Amino acid sequence: MSPTIIVEKDGLLPSSLPLLHGRESKRSWLRLAAKLALVSTCTISAFWSLGCLDFPELSFLRGDDVSTVADLCPQPPALTPSVHAELWGNFGKDLEKEEFWQRAVDWLSGAVRIPTPSFDGMGPIDEDERWKAFVPFQEYLLKSYPQVHATLSLTKINTYGLVYEWTGSNAALKPLLLAAHQDVVPVNPDTVDEWTHPPFSGHYDGERLWGRGSSDDKNGLIGILSVIEILLEKDFKPTRSVVLAFGFDEETSGIYGAKSIADYLLEHYGENSFAMLVDEGGKSELNDSIVPKLNGGHSSVPPAHTTIGILSSLLTQVEKNPFKTHLGRGTPMYEKALCLAAHAPELPKKLQKALRRAPKSDKALRTAESILFEDRLFKSLVQTTQAIDLIQGGVKTNALPESAWAVVNHRIATDSSVSAVQEHDTEVLLSLAQEFNLSVTAFGKQLSEDGTPAYGKLVVSDAWGHSLAPAPITPTRDAAPFQLLAGTVKATYNAFRAVEDDGGVVVSPGHMSGNTDTRYYWQLTPHIFRYNHHFTGKTSLFKDIHTVNEFIDVDAFKEMLNFFTTLILNADESTAL
Repeated sequence: MSPTIIVEKDGLLPSSLPLLHGRESKRSWLRLAAKLALVSTCTISAFWSLGCLDFPELSFLRGDDVSTVADLCPQPPALTPSVHAELWGNFGKDLEKEEFWQRAVDWLSGAVRIPTPSFDGMGPIDEDERWKAFVPFQEYLLKSYPQVHATLSLTKINTYGLVYEWTGSNAALKPLLLAAHQDVVPVNPDTVDEWTHPPFSGHYDGERLWGRGSSDDKNGLIGILSVIEILLEKDFKPTRSVVLAFGFDEETSGIYGAKSIADYLLEHYGENSFAMLVDEGGKSELNDSIVPKLNGGHSSVPPAHTTIGILSSLLTQVEKNPFKTHLGRGTPMYEKALCLAAHAPELPKKLQKALRRAPKSDKALRTAESILFEDRLFKSLVQTTQAIDLIQGGVKTNALPESAWAVVNHRIATDSSVSAVQEHDTEVLLSLAQEFNLSVTAFGKQLSEDGTPAYGKLVVSDAWGHSLAPAPITPTRDAAPFQLLAGTVKATYNAFRAVEDDGGVVVSPGHMSGNTDTRYYWQLTPHIFRYNHHFTGKTSLFKDIHTVNEFIDVDAFKEMLNFFTTLILNADESTAL
C-alpha cells in the first residue's frame, strides 16, 4: 500500500522470474541470498516463491543439537507422470524436433506482434477506445488454436477477459486453475530507437525471441494454450478439469479484468473450489497520500513555512522512522533462509549455525537475522518497506502553493497488516504536524483535539483506494499441492539437464514484492503458487522486463512448455489434491 501525504493551506494539506541454477561457488553468500530472494518466480499466494538451486546436501549440518537438513528444508522427489508416461516422454522428444519447435516459436512470435498495452487511468470498457487493442489479439488466438476453441468452452468476462474451461471426466475432482494475462506494459515512444529489434516485431534470431510481452506475460499465456493444443492433437482427455483465466489489465492492477473474472469463478465454482492455482511469478501494498493545505497568497509576503516546506519536513520524518523489522518464524523468507542453511555451502559458518538453531532458539534467530539483513534485497522482502515515489506542489514562482502532495509506497510484510502500517504512519506524522499547528485527518479519522484554530491542515489517506492486505500464506512442506508443484519443477529441470539423481535441484519457499492477478483469487483456493518456470540461462534476473529490449531465450520457452505439460499431466493423475 502506498500512503499519500498532502499538505494544504486554508488559513487557519505499484512472473516471471527465472530459475537460478548452478553452484555459483565463487559468488559471495550475500549475492547468493539476493538471487535466491529474487527467485520468487516460483511463488505462492502469500507471495511466496519457489527458488530453485543446484546444491548438494550438506552432511555436516546433522547433529543432535541442531535441525537436520530434512527438518530445515524438506524436499519432495521429482514427479513425472506415470499413467501418461508415454505421452509425456513423446512430448519431450517432440520439443527437440525443428518442425515442432518452430511451430511453438511462431505462436509466441505472432502474439508478440499484436500490441496489447494497458495504460494507467484507462476508462471503462465501453468508453475507452484503447481497450479495442485486444480484439485482434483474441482473433489471433482463435485462429491459432483451433483444437482449443473446438474443445474447451470459452466465456468472455467484461468483454475482454477470457475464461477457458476444459472439462474433465471426473467432476468430483477439484479443477486445476492456470492464470496469465494478455496485456503488456506500454512502450515509451522515446525509446523505440533503442530497441535491437522493434518492440512489436516478435523477431526470432535463433536464440532469442524479441518484443514487448515475450517475457511478461505472453510467454505464459501462449505456453499454456500451446501445450493444451498439442495435448488435444494427441487425443489427451483430462480426468481433472482445467480452467484458464486470462485477464487483460494485470499491469494496471486488474480492476476490469481479473476482478471480474474472480467474480465469475466464485459464482460458478464457489469458494475453495480449485485444487491449486499457478500464475506468473507479491507482497501487499499501501500508497499513503500526504497532503498539507494552507492559504495561498503572493510569494512576496511568505509565511515561515509553505506547504512545500512543511511537506519536505514531513517526508524527512517518514524516512527517519522506518519500520522495525524482524525475521519471523513461519514467514516465507524465514523458510527460504532455512533452505539456504540446508543447501548453500557458501553461507558463512556462523550464519549456518545460527539458522540450524533458529527453529528453537530466539537468540540464534536474531543472530541469523542480523547477518541476513546485511543484504538489502533480503531485508526488503522481510520488512514493510517505504519509498517516497511521487511529489508535486506549486504552479508559479510568485504564488504561494495552497497545497502540496506526495505519495509514499509501502510493501507490507507478510506478518503485518494495512491497519498496522496506517497506525505507524499516523504516529510518525502526528507530532510534527502539531508543531506546525496543522489539524490532522488520517485515513478518515479527525485527530485534532484541543480546539485551537489551526494554521492549516494535514490529510493522510490511501492514495488510490486500492490498498492490498497481505495474502494468506500458501501451505508448503507436506501440503499435496506444494509437493506436486515442487516435484513438477524438479522433473522439468532434470529433463533438460544431465541430472543423475534427485539432488540436482532444490525447491524452496520464497517471496515476491510484486503483484499479479492472483490478488483477486484468494477465495478460490488456499493453494496459490506464483511461479514462472522461466530459466534465464546466462541472462540476468529482471534485466529486460518492463524496459527496452524485452526478450525471452527460446530455451526458456521450451522449458516452459515442458513445465506446463508436466504440471497438467501430474495434476490429472494426482489422488492427493
